[in-house]
Amino acid sequence: MSEKGKVTFWSLRQKFVDSDDDMPAESQQVMYYSLAIGHHVGMIDCLKTELECPLDGYTEWLKQLPEGEGRRKLRGLLTFGEITIDSTHTSLLANALSALSKTGDEPCKGWSLRLIELLAEIECEPAIYLIVKRQIA
Repeated sequence: MSEKGKVTFWSLRQKFVDSDDDMPAESQQVMYYSLAIGHHVGMIDCLKTELECPLDGYTEWLKQLPEGEGRRKLRGLLTFGEITIDSTHTSLLANALSALSKTGDEPCKGWSLRLIELLAEIECEPAIYLIVKRQIA
């Protein structure tokens, strides 16, 4: 039985602080610290769609990846419905995708190449991260 839906990879490349008031320096430091530890206090995220694939295609893509932590990370989407990819995952995933990006069948080869490009961008700018979400039709 095939499952209808899609998988979308979004990148978060910029954030805006939503503040109409002039904020004292001490308060700004508290807000920046909160943001650094992951609390979105007054933040507006700007997501950009980077890659989309059908859910069935994503499942086939996973089957073609070698067993290991990279495959496990991407398979988490099927379990949780959403995963985040950040600078701590770049080498892990690039290694898992490497062979498939050279010898895989389309469209998995193209998806692998695109994800490797995105991982390279994260390597250059660790503040970028990807949000991957499963959407069931």
